[in-house]
Amino acid sequence: MITINHEPKAYTPIFLGTIQHSIRLSLEIIIMIGMKWHDEIIETYNVTVSSIALGHLPNIGNKIAIDEITGSELSGFRTKMRRSDVQSKNTVSTELEQLVDLKNVGRYQLLKGKNTMTQELNAPKLTKDNLILIRQLLGVTQPELAKKMGVSPRTVWGIENGDQKISDKFVDQLLVAYKDLAESIEVQFDWVSLTFPDLTSKQVIKDVLSIQSDLFLERPTSQNFYTREMAFAGEKNIYVQDFAPIKNPETQAIEQKYGTTLYLTGKGTRLFEKALLEQNITWHDFFQKARKYRGHLTRLDIAINDKWGLLDMNDLVKAVQEKRFWSKSKSYAVHGNVDDGWTVNFGKSPFVIRAYDKHKEQASKGFDTDVQNRVELELHQDKAEYVIDEWFDQNNNKKLTEITFDILYTNLWFTDKPIEEKLLKGDKVRDTIEDSVDPIPAWSLLTALGHKMKFIRQPKEQSIERIEKWVLESVVPSLAVLKKTGHWAEVIEAMNNAELSSEQQKLVKATMINAITQANQKITINFEHPKKKYIETEVQ
Repeated sequence: MITINHEPKAYTPIFLGTIQHSIRLSLEIIIMIGMKWHDEIIETYNVTVSSIALGHLPNIGNKIAIDEITGSELSGFRTKMRRSDVQSKNTVSTELEQLVDLKNVGRYQLLKGKNTMTQELNAPKLTKDNLILIRQLLGVTQPELAKKMGVSPRTVWGIENGDQKISDKFVDQLLVAYKDLAESIEVQFDWVSLTFPDLTSKQVIKDVLSIQSDLFLERPTSQNFYTREMAFAGEKNIYVQDFAPIKNPETQAIEQKYGTTLYLTGKGTRLFEKALLEQNITWHDFFQKARKYRGHLTRLDIAINDKWGLLDMNDLVKAVQEKRFWSKSKSYAVHGNVDDGWTVNFGKSPFVIRAYDKHKEQASKGFDTDVQNRVELELHQDKAEYVIDEWFDQNNNKKLTEITFDILYTNLWFTDKPIEEKLLKGDKVRDTIEDSVDPIPAWSLLTALGHKMKFIRQPKEQSIERIEKWVLESVVPSLAVLKKTGHWAEVIEAMNNAELSSEQQKLVKATMINAITQANQKITINFEHPKKKYIETEVQ
Protein backbone atom coordinates (compact mmCIF):
# COMPACT_ATOMS: atom_id res chain seq x y z
CA MET A 1 0.00 0.00 0.00
CA ILE A 2 1.27 3.47 -0.92
CA THR A 3 -0.27 6.97 -0.95
CA ILE A 4 0.06 8.95 -4.20
CA ASN A 5 -0.96 12.60 -3.85
CA HIS A 6 -2.94 11.69 -0.70
CA GLU A 7 -4.86 8.88 -2.45
CA PRO A 8 -4.22 5.33 -1.15
CA LYS A 9 -3.19 2.83 -3.83
CA ALA A 10 -2.80 -0.94 -3.52
CA TYR A 11 0.59 -0.78 -5.24
CA THR A 12 3.97 -2.13 -4.22
CA PRO A 13 6.81 0.33 -5.01
CA ILE A 14 9.68 -1.32 -6.91
CA PHE A 15 13.15 0.19 -7.44
CA LEU A 16 13.93 0.53 -11.19
CA GLY A 17 17.21 2.49 -11.05
CA THR A 18 18.65 6.01 -10.90
CA ILE A 19 18.09 8.60 -13.62
CA GLN A 20 20.82 11.03 -12.57
CA HIS A 21 23.12 12.27 -15.32
CA SER A 22 26.11 11.39 -13.12
CA ILE A 23 26.98 9.61 -9.89
CA ARG A 24 27.82 12.90 -8.27
CA LEU A 25 27.47 12.84 -4.50
CA SER A 26 24.28 14.48 -3.30
CA LEU A 27 22.17 14.34 -0.16
CA GLU A 28 19.15 14.08 -2.47
CA ILE A 29 19.04 11.88 -5.55
CA ILE A 30 16.50 11.12 -8.26
CA ILE A 31 15.46 7.51 -8.71
CA MET A 32 12.90 5.70 -10.84
CA ILE A 33 10.31 3.56 -9.10
CA GLY A 34 7.53 1.40 -10.54
CA MET A 35 4.09 0.72 -9.12
CA LYS A 36 3.60 -3.06 -9.09
CA TRP A 37 0.09 -4.52 -8.97
CA HIS A 38 -0.72 -8.20 -9.59
CA ASP A 39 2.83 -8.84 -10.87
CA GLU A 40 2.59 -6.01 -13.42
CA ILE A 41 4.19 -2.54 -13.43
CA ILE A 42 1.19 -0.20 -13.78
CA GLU A 43 3.08 3.12 -13.89
CA THR A 44 6.47 4.64 -13.10
CA TYR A 45 7.61 7.77 -11.28
CA ASN A 46 10.90 9.69 -11.22
CA VAL A 47 11.11 10.79 -7.61
CA THR A 48 13.49 12.80 -5.42
CA VAL A 49 14.50 10.91 -2.32
CA SER A 50 16.75 11.66 0.67
CA SER A 51 20.03 9.75 0.44
CA ILE A 52 20.18 9.51 4.21
CA ALA A 53 16.64 8.16 4.49
CA LEU A 54 17.27 5.71 1.65
CA GLY A 55 20.49 4.45 3.21
CA HIS A 56 21.73 2.60 0.13
CA LEU A 57 20.43 1.83 -3.34
CA PRO A 58 18.54 -1.46 -3.44
CA ASN A 59 18.94 -3.92 -6.28
CA ILE A 60 16.83 -3.24 -9.36
CA GLY A 61 13.49 -5.04 -9.05
CA ASN A 62 13.48 -5.07 -5.26
CA LYS A 63 10.80 -3.50 -3.08
CA ILE A 64 11.60 -0.05 -1.75
CA ALA A 65 10.36 1.39 1.56
CA ILE A 66 8.35 4.36 0.29
CA ASP A 67 5.13 5.36 2.05
CA GLU A 68 4.07 8.42 0.09
CA ILE A 69 4.60 10.22 -3.23
CA THR A 70 3.50 13.81 -3.82
CA GLY A 71 3.94 16.22 -6.75
CA SER A 72 3.39 16.30 -10.53
CA GLU A 73 5.25 15.81 -13.82
CA LEU A 74 5.74 19.56 -14.08
CA SER A 75 6.95 20.26 -10.55
CA GLY A 76 8.55 16.87 -9.93
CA PHE A 77 7.70 14.14 -7.43
CA ARG A 78 9.01 13.78 -3.89
CA THR A 79 8.83 10.84 -1.50
CA LYS A 80 8.56 9.99 2.17
CA MET A 81 10.39 6.90 3.32
CA ARG A 82 9.21 4.61 6.07
CA ARG A 83 10.77 5.42 9.41
CA SER A 84 14.07 3.70 10.01
CA ASP A 85 15.73 3.44 13.39
CA VAL A 86 17.88 6.37 14.54
CA GLN A 87 21.04 4.29 14.67
CA SER A 88 20.69 3.31 11.02
CA LYS A 89 20.18 6.95 10.00
CA ASN A 90 23.20 8.07 12.00
CA THR A 91 25.34 5.36 10.40
CA VAL A 92 24.32 6.40 6.90
CA SER A 93 24.86 10.07 7.71
CA THR A 94 28.35 9.34 9.05
CA GLU A 95 29.23 7.31 5.96
CA LEU A 96 28.10 10.17 3.71
CA GLU A 97 30.19 12.67 5.64
CA GLN A 98 33.23 10.40 5.33
CA LEU A 99 32.61 10.12 1.58
CA VAL A 100 32.47 13.90 1.27
CA ASP A 101 35.78 14.17 3.11
CA LEU A 102 37.30 11.49 0.92
CA LYS A 103 36.28 13.31 -2.28
CA ASN A 104 37.87 16.51 -1.04
CA VAL A 105 41.25 15.00 -0.13
CA GLY A 106 43.89 16.53 -2.36
CA ARG A 107 43.53 19.09 -5.08
CA TYR A 108 43.12 16.64 -7.94
CA GLN A 109 41.80 13.61 -6.10
CA LEU A 110 39.14 12.75 -8.66
CA LEU A 111 41.35 13.33 -11.68
CA LYS A 112 44.08 11.17 -10.18
CA GLY A 113 41.62 8.35 -9.63
CA LYS A 114 42.96 7.30 -6.24
CA ASN A 115 41.14 6.44 -3.03
CA THR A 116 43.91 7.98 -0.95
CA MET A 117 46.58 10.47 -1.80
CA THR A 118 49.73 10.55 0.27
CA GLN A 119 51.14 13.61 -1.40
CA GLU A 120 50.18 16.40 -3.73
CA LEU A 121 51.98 16.86 -7.03
CA ASN A 122 53.25 20.40 -7.36
CA ALA A 123 53.16 22.35 -10.59
CA PRO A 124 56.49 22.37 -12.45
CA LYS A 125 58.80 25.34 -12.16
CA LEU A 126 60.92 26.82 -14.91
CA THR A 127 64.38 25.23 -14.92
CA LYS A 128 67.73 26.28 -16.31
CA ASP A 129 67.10 24.01 -19.32
CA ASN A 130 63.79 25.76 -19.91
CA LEU A 131 65.50 29.16 -19.88
CA ILE A 132 68.16 27.97 -22.32
CA LEU A 133 65.42 26.71 -24.66
CA ILE A 134 63.53 30.00 -24.37
CA ARG A 135 66.66 31.94 -25.23
CA GLN A 136 67.29 29.68 -28.24
CA LEU A 137 63.72 30.17 -29.43
CA LEU A 138 64.10 33.94 -29.07
CA GLY A 139 67.45 33.81 -30.85
CA VAL A 140 69.29 35.95 -28.29
CA THR A 141 72.48 35.65 -26.26
CA GLN A 142 72.72 35.76 -22.48
CA PRO A 143 73.81 39.44 -22.45
CA GLU A 144 71.05 40.39 -24.93
CA LEU A 145 68.42 38.64 -22.81
CA ALA A 146 69.69 40.33 -19.64
CA LYS A 147 69.67 43.78 -21.26
CA LYS A 148 66.16 43.35 -22.64
CA MET A 149 64.88 42.20 -19.23
CA GLY A 150 66.74 44.85 -17.25
CA VAL A 151 68.71 42.36 -15.15
CA SER A 152 72.43 41.76 -14.82
CA PRO A 153 74.16 39.30 -17.20
CA ARG A 154 75.41 37.56 -14.06
CA THR A 155 71.79 36.67 -13.15
CA VAL A 156 71.10 34.96 -16.47
CA TRP A 157 74.49 33.21 -16.42
CA GLY A 158 73.91 32.03 -12.83
CA ILE A 159 70.50 30.54 -13.67
CA GLU A 160 71.70 28.69 -16.77
CA ASN A 161 74.66 27.27 -14.85
CA GLY A 162 72.47 26.06 -12.00
CA ASP A 163 73.87 28.45 -9.41
CA GLN A 164 70.64 30.42 -9.05
CA LYS A 165 66.94 29.51 -9.04
CA ILE A 166 64.33 31.17 -11.24
CA SER A 167 62.03 33.41 -9.22
CA ASP A 168 58.45 34.38 -10.12
CA LYS A 169 59.67 37.96 -10.47
CA PHE A 170 62.25 36.86 -13.05
CA VAL A 171 59.56 35.05 -15.08
CA ASP A 172 57.27 38.10 -14.94
CA GLN A 173 60.12 40.34 -16.16
CA LEU A 174 60.82 37.88 -18.98
CA LEU A 175 57.22 37.93 -20.18
CA VAL A 176 57.03 41.72 -20.00
CA ALA A 177 60.24 42.07 -22.01
CA TYR A 178 59.15 39.59 -24.69
CA LYS A 179 55.49 40.14 -25.51
CA ASP A 180 55.49 37.43 -28.20
CA LEU A 181 56.63 34.90 -25.60
CA ALA A 182 53.85 36.00 -23.25
CA GLU A 183 51.31 35.37 -26.03
CA SER A 184 52.89 32.15 -27.33
CA ILE A 185 50.49 29.93 -25.34
CA GLU A 186 46.80 30.63 -24.82
CA VAL A 187 44.05 28.84 -22.93
CA GLN A 188 40.40 28.97 -23.96
CA PHE A 189 37.19 26.95 -23.69
CA ASP A 190 36.43 24.90 -26.79
CA TRP A 191 33.27 23.00 -25.83
CA VAL A 192 30.73 23.50 -23.06
CA SER A 193 27.58 21.49 -22.41
CA LEU A 194 25.31 21.76 -19.38
CA THR A 195 22.13 20.03 -18.23
CA PHE A 196 19.35 21.94 -16.46
CA PRO A 197 16.85 19.58 -14.76
CA ASP A 198 14.29 22.31 -13.95
CA LEU A 199 14.23 24.38 -17.17
CA THR A 200 12.91 24.23 -20.71
CA SER A 201 14.99 25.21 -23.74
CA LYS A 202 13.24 28.57 -23.99
CA GLN A 203 14.01 29.31 -20.35
CA VAL A 204 17.69 28.42 -20.90
CA ILE A 205 17.84 30.76 -23.90
CA LYS A 206 16.14 33.62 -22.03
CA ASP A 207 17.49 33.26 -18.49
CA VAL A 208 20.86 31.52 -18.83
CA LEU A 209 22.14 32.53 -22.29
CA SER A 210 20.24 35.86 -22.41
CA ILE A 211 20.10 35.68 -26.20
CA GLN A 212 17.12 36.81 -28.29
CA SER A 213 14.89 33.77 -28.64
CA ASP A 214 13.67 34.70 -32.13
CA LEU A 215 17.18 33.99 -33.45
CA PHE A 216 16.72 30.28 -32.63
CA LEU A 217 15.10 27.83 -35.01
CA GLU A 218 12.79 25.29 -33.37
CA ARG A 219 12.71 21.81 -34.88
CA PRO A 220 12.03 18.21 -33.79
CA THR A 221 14.83 15.88 -32.76
CA SER A 222 15.29 12.37 -31.39
CA GLN A 223 18.88 12.88 -30.22
CA ASN A 224 19.70 12.05 -26.59
CA PHE A 225 16.05 11.03 -25.97
CA TYR A 226 14.89 14.64 -26.40
CA THR A 227 12.06 15.65 -28.75
CA ARG A 228 12.80 19.32 -29.47
CA GLU A 229 15.85 21.31 -30.51
CA MET A 230 16.41 25.08 -30.54
CA ALA A 231 19.36 26.02 -32.76
CA PHE A 232 20.90 29.51 -32.97
CA ALA A 233 20.65 30.73 -36.58
CA GLY A 234 19.45 27.24 -37.45
CA GLU A 235 22.97 25.80 -37.06
CA LYS A 236 24.38 23.36 -34.52
CA ASN A 237 26.86 25.72 -32.93
CA ILE A 238 24.74 27.00 -30.06
CA TYR A 239 21.75 24.74 -29.52
CA VAL A 240 19.48 23.50 -26.76
CA GLN A 241 17.57 20.21 -26.62
CA ASP A 242 14.55 19.46 -24.48
CA PHE A 243 11.00 18.04 -24.64
CA ALA A 244 8.32 19.63 -26.80
CA PRO A 245 5.03 20.32 -24.99
CA ILE A 246 2.38 17.66 -25.58
CA LYS A 247 -1.38 17.60 -25.21
CA ASN A 248 -2.82 15.26 -22.61
CA PRO A 249 -5.36 13.10 -24.52
CA GLU A 250 -7.60 12.83 -21.46
CA THR A 251 -7.63 16.41 -20.17
CA GLN A 252 -6.59 18.16 -23.42
CA ALA A 253 -4.24 20.25 -21.26
CA ILE A 254 -0.80 21.16 -22.59
CA GLU A 255 1.85 19.46 -20.48
CA GLN A 256 5.51 20.45 -20.41
CA LYS A 257 8.21 18.04 -19.28
CA TYR A 258 11.26 19.77 -17.84
CA GLY A 259 14.92 18.98 -18.33
CA THR A 260 17.23 20.30 -21.04
CA THR A 261 20.83 20.24 -22.28
CA LEU A 262 22.71 23.24 -23.65
CA TYR A 263 25.50 22.67 -26.17
CA LEU A 264 28.21 25.16 -27.11
CA THR A 265 30.45 23.54 -29.71
CA GLY A 266 33.95 24.74 -30.63
CA LYS A 267 32.54 27.42 -32.92
CA GLY A 268 29.60 27.87 -30.56
CA THR A 269 31.87 28.93 -27.70
CA ARG A 270 33.37 31.64 -29.93
CA LEU A 271 29.90 32.86 -30.95
CA PHE A 272 28.71 32.82 -27.34
CA GLU A 273 31.76 34.83 -26.28
CA LYS A 274 30.31 37.60 -28.46
CA ALA A 275 27.19 37.42 -26.28
CA LEU A 276 29.33 37.47 -23.12
CA LEU A 277 31.09 40.55 -24.47
CA GLU A 278 27.77 42.28 -25.07
CA GLN A 279 26.51 41.36 -21.61
CA ASN A 280 29.80 42.59 -20.13
CA ILE A 281 30.25 39.37 -18.14
CA THR A 282 32.96 36.69 -18.01
CA TRP A 283 32.87 32.91 -18.32
CA HIS A 284 33.32 32.84 -14.56
CA ASP A 285 30.13 34.90 -14.19
CA PHE A 286 28.29 32.67 -16.66
CA PHE A 287 29.09 29.45 -14.81
CA GLN A 288 28.01 31.06 -11.54
CA LYS A 289 24.69 31.98 -13.15
CA ALA A 290 24.30 28.49 -14.60
CA ARG A 291 24.74 26.97 -11.14
CA LYS A 292 21.97 29.18 -9.77
CA TYR A 293 19.69 27.36 -12.20
CA ARG A 294 21.10 23.97 -11.09
CA GLY A 295 23.14 23.65 -14.26
CA HIS A 296 25.47 20.64 -14.22
CA LEU A 297 28.36 20.32 -16.66
CA THR A 298 28.24 17.25 -18.87
CA ARG A 299 31.31 18.20 -20.91
CA LEU A 300 34.02 20.86 -20.77
CA ASP A 301 36.88 21.08 -23.28
CA ILE A 302 39.83 23.32 -22.40
CA ALA A 303 42.15 24.12 -25.30
CA ILE A 304 45.83 24.99 -24.92
CA ASN A 305 46.92 26.80 -28.07
CA ASP A 306 50.61 26.55 -28.99
CA LYS A 307 51.10 29.53 -31.31
CA TRP A 308 54.89 29.33 -31.50
CA GLY A 309 55.06 25.74 -32.64
CA LEU A 310 56.81 24.98 -29.38
CA LEU A 311 55.64 21.38 -29.63
CA ASP A 312 56.53 19.18 -32.58
CA MET A 313 53.82 16.59 -33.22
CA ASN A 314 56.34 14.37 -35.02
CA ASP A 315 58.42 14.32 -31.82
CA LEU A 316 55.40 13.51 -29.64
CA VAL A 317 54.28 10.68 -31.91
CA LYS A 318 57.81 9.26 -31.97
CA ALA A 319 57.91 9.44 -28.16
CA VAL A 320 54.65 7.47 -27.98
CA GLN A 321 55.91 4.86 -30.43
CA GLU A 322 59.14 4.47 -28.44
CA LYS A 323 57.28 4.31 -25.09
CA ARG A 324 58.90 7.55 -23.94
CA PHE A 325 55.87 8.83 -22.10
CA TRP A 326 53.92 8.35 -18.90
CA SER A 327 50.16 8.73 -18.64
CA LYS A 328 47.73 8.05 -15.82
CA SER A 329 45.54 6.31 -18.37
CA LYS A 330 46.70 3.09 -20.02
CA SER A 331 44.57 3.90 -23.06
CA TYR A 332 46.15 5.83 -25.94
CA ALA A 333 45.87 6.05 -29.72
CA VAL A 334 47.73 7.72 -32.60
CA HIS A 335 45.96 8.90 -35.78
CA GLY A 336 47.04 10.73 -38.93
CA ASN A 337 50.33 11.12 -40.78
CA VAL A 338 53.19 13.58 -41.37
CA ASP A 339 51.52 15.34 -44.30
CA ASP A 340 47.99 15.75 -42.93
CA GLY A 341 48.98 16.13 -39.28
CA TRP A 342 49.04 13.86 -36.25
CA THR A 343 46.54 13.41 -33.44
CA VAL A 344 47.43 11.62 -30.21
CA ASN A 345 44.77 10.71 -27.63
CA PHE A 346 45.42 9.64 -24.06
CA GLY A 347 42.61 8.21 -21.94
CA LYS A 348 38.91 7.83 -22.62
CA SER A 349 35.73 9.38 -21.29
CA PRO A 350 35.31 10.90 -18.77
CA PHE A 351 38.82 12.35 -19.19
CA VAL A 352 40.84 12.58 -22.40
CA ILE A 353 44.01 14.50 -23.23
CA ARG A 354 44.39 15.17 -26.94
CA ALA A 355 47.32 16.73 -28.83
CA TYR A 356 47.12 17.51 -32.55
CA ASP A 357 48.40 19.69 -35.39
CA LYS A 358 45.81 22.48 -35.37
CA HIS A 359 47.30 24.37 -38.30
CA LYS A 360 47.18 21.36 -40.63
CA GLU A 361 43.71 20.43 -39.40
CA GLN A 362 42.36 23.88 -40.27
CA ALA A 363 44.24 23.96 -43.58
CA SER A 364 42.50 20.73 -44.62
CA LYS A 365 39.18 22.60 -44.18
CA GLY A 366 40.37 25.60 -46.17
CA PHE A 367 40.93 27.87 -43.17
CA ASP A 368 43.98 29.57 -41.71
CA THR A 369 44.92 29.93 -38.05
CA ASP A 370 47.79 31.35 -36.02
CA VAL A 371 47.69 28.26 -33.77
CA GLN A 372 50.32 25.68 -34.70
CA ASN A 373 49.46 22.87 -32.27
CA ARG A 374 46.73 22.34 -29.72
CA VAL A 375 46.51 20.27 -26.55
CA GLU A 376 42.96 19.69 -25.31
CA LEU A 377 41.59 18.49 -22.00
CA GLU A 378 38.22 16.86 -22.65
CA LEU A 379 36.42 16.44 -19.32
CA HIS A 380 33.00 14.91 -18.76
CA GLN A 381 30.54 14.99 -15.88
CA ASP A 382 32.22 15.18 -12.45
CA LYS A 383 35.66 15.75 -13.99
CA ALA A 384 34.32 18.89 -15.68
CA GLU A 385 32.49 20.01 -12.53
CA TYR A 386 35.64 19.53 -10.48
CA VAL A 387 37.57 22.03 -12.60
CA ILE A 388 34.89 24.66 -12.09
CA ASP A 389 34.78 23.84 -8.35
CA GLU A 390 38.50 24.53 -8.15
CA TRP A 391 38.08 27.74 -10.12
CA PHE A 392 35.35 28.93 -7.75
CA ASP A 393 37.26 27.94 -4.60
CA GLN A 394 38.21 31.25 -2.98
CA ASN A 395 40.55 29.50 -0.55
CA ASN A 396 42.35 27.96 -3.51
CA ASN A 397 42.48 31.29 -5.39
CA LYS A 398 43.85 29.68 -8.54
CA LYS A 399 43.37 30.92 -12.07
CA LEU A 400 41.96 28.64 -14.73
CA THR A 401 45.32 28.52 -16.51
CA GLU A 402 47.03 27.28 -13.35
CA ILE A 403 44.39 24.58 -12.80
CA THR A 404 44.63 23.53 -16.45
CA PHE A 405 48.39 23.07 -16.46
CA ASP A 406 48.39 21.40 -13.05
CA ILE A 407 46.03 18.79 -14.49
CA LEU A 408 48.13 18.38 -17.63
CA TYR A 409 51.35 18.03 -15.65
CA THR A 410 49.73 15.57 -13.24
CA ASN A 411 48.36 13.27 -15.92
CA LEU A 412 50.81 13.24 -18.85
CA TRP A 413 54.58 13.46 -19.24
CA PHE A 414 56.98 12.89 -22.16
CA THR A 415 60.58 11.84 -21.57
CA ASP A 416 63.86 11.80 -23.52
CA LYS A 417 64.43 8.06 -22.93
CA PRO A 418 62.16 4.99 -22.80
CA ILE A 419 60.72 4.27 -19.36
CA GLU A 420 61.46 0.87 -17.86
CA GLU A 421 58.39 -1.33 -17.52
CA LYS A 422 59.07 -2.07 -13.86
CA LEU A 423 59.05 1.64 -13.03
CA LEU A 424 55.49 1.94 -14.30
CA LYS A 425 54.27 -0.56 -11.70
CA GLY A 426 55.56 1.18 -8.58
CA ASP A 427 53.57 3.10 -5.98
CA LYS A 428 55.21 6.44 -6.69
CA VAL A 429 55.53 6.13 -10.44
CA ARG A 430 55.81 9.82 -11.24
CA ASP A 431 58.51 10.53 -8.66
CA THR A 432 60.57 7.54 -9.84
CA ILE A 433 60.29 8.57 -13.48
CA GLU A 434 61.37 12.14 -12.81
CA ASP A 435 64.39 10.87 -10.91
CA SER A 436 65.45 8.44 -13.64
CA VAL A 437 64.78 10.22 -16.97
CA ASP A 438 64.59 13.80 -18.20
CA PRO A 439 61.50 15.31 -19.80
CA ILE A 440 61.26 16.37 -23.44
CA PRO A 441 62.40 20.00 -23.24
CA ALA A 442 59.46 21.41 -25.20
CA TRP A 443 56.87 19.56 -23.09
CA SER A 444 58.59 20.60 -19.87
CA LEU A 445 58.61 24.23 -21.02
CA LEU A 446 54.95 24.09 -22.06
CA THR A 447 53.77 22.87 -18.66
CA ALA A 448 56.04 25.20 -16.69
CA LEU A 449 55.43 28.33 -18.76
CA GLY A 450 51.72 27.62 -19.05
CA HIS A 451 50.99 28.78 -15.51
CA LYS A 452 51.93 32.30 -16.52
CA MET A 453 49.87 32.33 -19.72
CA LYS A 454 46.46 33.93 -20.23
CA PHE A 455 42.92 32.63 -20.43
CA ILE A 456 41.47 34.37 -23.46
CA ARG A 457 38.19 34.98 -25.21
CA GLN A 458 37.93 35.12 -29.00
CA PRO A 459 34.40 36.36 -29.77
CA LYS A 460 33.07 35.94 -33.31
CA GLU A 461 30.00 37.19 -35.11
CA GLN A 462 27.52 34.68 -36.50
CA SER A 463 28.97 34.32 -39.99
CA ILE A 464 28.12 32.88 -43.36
CA GLU A 465 31.74 32.00 -44.08
CA ARG A 466 30.86 28.38 -44.83
CA ILE A 467 28.35 29.41 -47.52
CA GLU A 468 30.72 32.08 -48.84
CA LYS A 469 33.59 29.59 -49.10
CA TRP A 470 31.43 27.10 -51.01
CA VAL A 471 30.18 29.81 -53.40
CA LEU A 472 33.68 31.13 -54.11
CA GLU A 473 35.11 27.67 -54.75
CA SER A 474 32.24 25.89 -56.47
CA VAL A 475 29.73 28.40 -57.82
CA VAL A 476 31.67 31.49 -58.95
CA PRO A 477 33.39 29.76 -61.92
CA SER A 478 29.98 28.70 -63.26
CA LEU A 479 28.54 32.17 -62.66
CA ALA A 480 31.44 33.67 -64.61
CA VAL A 481 30.51 31.51 -67.60
CA LEU A 482 26.87 32.62 -67.41
CA LYS A 483 27.91 36.27 -67.15
CA LYS A 484 30.21 36.09 -70.18
CA THR A 485 27.53 34.32 -72.24
CA GLY A 486 24.84 36.96 -71.54
CA HIS A 487 22.79 35.12 -68.89
CA TRP A 488 23.68 37.31 -65.91
CA ALA A 489 20.28 39.08 -65.80
CA GLU A 490 18.46 35.76 -65.37
CA VAL A 491 20.78 34.84 -62.49
CA ILE A 492 20.12 38.14 -60.67
CA GLU A 493 16.37 37.80 -61.16
CA ALA A 494 16.42 34.25 -59.82
CA MET A 495 18.41 35.35 -56.73
CA ASN A 496 15.97 38.19 -56.01
CA ASN A 497 12.99 35.85 -56.26
CA ALA A 498 14.51 32.94 -54.32
CA GLU A 499 12.60 31.83 -51.22
CA LEU A 500 14.73 31.17 -48.14
CA SER A 501 14.07 28.27 -45.79
CA SER A 502 13.49 28.85 -42.07
CA GLU A 503 17.13 27.97 -41.34
CA GLN A 504 18.39 30.40 -43.99
CA GLN A 505 16.15 33.22 -42.71
CA LYS A 506 17.45 32.73 -39.15
CA LEU A 507 21.02 32.76 -40.48
CA VAL A 508 20.44 36.04 -42.34
CA LYS A 509 18.84 37.65 -39.30
CA ALA A 510 21.54 36.47 -36.88
CA THR A 511 24.23 37.72 -39.27
CA MET A 512 22.67 41.15 -39.70
CA ILE A 513 21.77 41.81 -36.06
CA ASN A 514 24.72 43.34 -34.25
CA ALA A 515 23.61 42.97 -30.62
CA ILE A 516 22.31 39.43 -30.15
CA THR A 517 21.67 39.53 -26.40
CA GLN A 518 18.91 40.81 -24.17
CA ALA A 519 21.26 42.92 -22.05
CA ASN A 520 21.57 46.02 -24.23
CA GLN A 521 21.02 48.43 -21.36
CA LYS A 522 24.23 47.15 -19.70
CA ILE A 523 26.39 47.42 -22.80
CA THR A 524 29.34 49.80 -22.49
CA ILE A 525 31.45 48.52 -25.38
CA ASN A 526 31.79 49.98 -28.87
CA PHE A 527 30.55 47.15 -31.07
CA GLU A 528 31.58 48.88 -34.29
CA HIS A 529 35.15 47.87 -33.39
CA PRO A 530 34.83 44.74 -31.25
CA LYS A 531 37.98 43.14 -29.90
CA LYS A 532 38.99 40.06 -31.86
CA LYS A 533 40.73 38.45 -28.90
CA TYR A 534 41.30 39.53 -25.34
CA ILE A 535 42.20 38.23 -21.89
CA GLU A 536 39.39 36.80 -19.76
CA THR A 537 39.20 38.58 -16.42
CA GLU A 538 39.57 36.04 -13.61
CA VAL A 539 38.99 38.25 -10.57
CA GLN A 540 36.93 36.25 -8.07
